[in-house]
Amino acid sequence: MTDPCCPSVDFPGREKLVRAIDAAIASGDQHAVTAAVRNALCRLIKDRDVRLPDCVHEPIVDHYARRELYRSPQHGYSVVAMTWGPGQGTPLHDHSGLWCVEGVWDGELEITQYELLERDGERFRFRAAGGIHAGAGSAGSLIPPHEYHTIRNASADAVAVSLHIYKAEMACCAKFLPERPGAGDEWFVREDAALKTDEAA
Repeated sequence: MTDPCCPSVDFPGREKLVRAIDAAIASGDQHAVTAAVRNALCRLIKDRDVRLPDCVHEPIVDHYARRELYRSPQHGYSVVAMTWGPGQGTPLHDHSGLWCVEGVWDGELEITQYELLERDGERFRFRAAGGIHAGAGSAGSLIPPHEYHTIRNASADAVAVSLHIYKAEMACCAKFLPERPGAGDEWFVREDAALKTDEAA
């Protein structure tokens, strides 16, 4: 029986995925853990025994989809599949202080990291600190305070799928919106955001 506090969706290879992440979680401090989870995720994406549920390949028209597939009752980590329709992406955001490992399962994603330069109350000044085009099979990690980034599916016609392993359930985050949209400056205003979870079946 599934613990209602720790969601779990059945799919081929789920136990193999869980065993690999559980083993990685035992690696030590957060730097060792994220490195081990990243390596495990790169292997799992290529493992034909592991197939994410069909629903994760179905985009939602008006927003990128977040479907929680598993939450560990023992370790507390959360596994979330995200589905990105053509052109869908995130605003600049943080991860509420949680480490995360993100891997591209299908398609390609454009990921831009940001460096926080200055804070003035609820105003923040950021600078883009590098971007990558991540293809299927690649994975990266975010460890606070280096957690500010955007993700976008730049394709005009292809769907992308990514798998995210968070230290714990990520139910909210802060997003940062340009203070003067279109002005091209580096100042952003912080806004708290509750993260919606879409149904996974």
